[in-house]
This record gives sequence, structure tokens and C-alpha cells, in this order.
Amino acid sequence: MGYDAHFRVWRGDNGSGELQDFTVEVNEGEVVLDIIHRLQATQAPDLAVRWNCKAGKCGSCSAEVNGRPRLLCMTRMSTFTTDEVITVTPMRTFPVIRDLVTDVSFNYQKAREIPSFTPPADLKPGDYRMQQVDVERSQEFRKCIECFLCQNTCHVVRDHEDNKNAFAGPRYLMRVAELEMHPLDVADRRDMAQDEFGLGYCNITKCCTEVCPEHIKITDNALIPMKERVADQKYDPVVWLGNKLFRRK
Repeated sequence: MGYDAHFRVWRGDNGSGELQDFTVEVNEGEVVLDIIHRLQATQAPDLAVRWNCKAGKCGSCSAEVNGRPRLLCMTRMSTFTTDEVITVTPMRTFPVIRDLVTDVSFNYQKAREIPSFTPPADLKPGDYRMQQVDVERSQEFRKCIECFLCQNTCHVVRDHEDNKNAFAGPRYLMRVAELEMHPLDVADRRDMAQDEFGLGYCNITKCCTEVCPEHIKITDNALIPMKERVADQKYDPVVWLGNKLFRRK
């Protein structure tokens, strides 16, 4: 059964903008992205929104609904009451291009800064077999659809713009952890994680894990284990003594 919903949608660009009120028809089984599309078709044809698959797998339609980072295509209208005002705004951490579309190039810049997978130089095809536990560890992180909701909700960059140069964010610290844990990757990424990508800024509030649409345990399975590896290297007295005695790095 359909009803008319009250929407407040942010309109504007990086210079200025405001929330505008709309009354839009809602039908049973629809998601927020359906309503945004109906709004474009009936009242605001110039409304900008980024989307692609409408199936929660491309990560394109990231925005904030009632202040919470979400995928518009995975946010069902049935989760709201019929008299609730639904506010849709762009991701706050990134510069607005127009309306609900943000400039997420910061994330691609951080991705390019991470050294790629580094296997042993003398490894030949067929020389190595991975244990299933190692396969599963990497597969969890590979589920990431790069919606950047974890990047958006991380207060280290959300509330402190000046941290962006020194902090890669949970998405790319997870990538560093994935490579560091890979049994075939010979690069030591512990100093890199701490000194270049700002692992120390993360205070494991788990806000990134809470908004992940793929339910990746970013904090528990990537960030905390990476912090433990860094702490072992830098602060464990036994490791320190071993490095001194055997000149290991």
C-alpha cells in the first residue's frame, strides 16, 4: 500500500547548498534509491546522485540517511515510519561535487600509495600451496565493494580534515593488513602502516565495521591484528633484543 513520505534532500555544490523538502510517493518494497529516482522523474530532474547496480555490490550510491552512512539501494523504506521525515545528504567526509555526489578521489590516491603484492623473487608458478585458513583470511577483506562508507564514518578524517595526508583510513589499512598477513608477501609492511598510513591514529571505535554493508570485521580482523604486529616489532623487549643480537630487521 502506497503513501506519501516527507523527504529532505541536500541540494547544492561545494560552495553552498541547503536541505530542500519534498513529498514523494512510496510504494511497498521500495528502497531509498527508488524514491530518489522518483523524485528525479517528477520534481527535481537536475538532482545529481551516483548509482549503478542497485544491488548493493558496486558501492556507488553511498550517502547519509538520517545522518547514518548507508547505501541508498540497500536502505529499505520499511525501516522508517510513514510519518518520519527522511533526510538524505551526501557523505560528509568528502568534498561535494553536486547534490548527493561527492569527490572520493582521496580514496584512489591512498590506494595508489600502497605497494602492490610482493611475492618472493624466485617463486615459480606451482611452487606454493596456500592453506585454506590463509585463503579465507584474505577472502574476507576482498569482499570490499569500495563504497567508502567506512572511510566516511571514520572520525579521524571525518572531523579532522588535516589528518587526510597522514591517514589512509580503514579501507586501506585493511588492504595493508591483508598483504601483511599473506603468507607469500615478503614485504614488511609494519613500519609502513604506522609511519606512512597512520595506523596509530586509529583508536578502534569500530564505527567502520558498523557501517560496512559487506559485514567485514574491519576492526577485529584487520586493524587490531595489524596494531599487534606493529606493537610486537616496536615495543616487545624480546623482539628488540633479538634484533640487536641477530641484526634482524
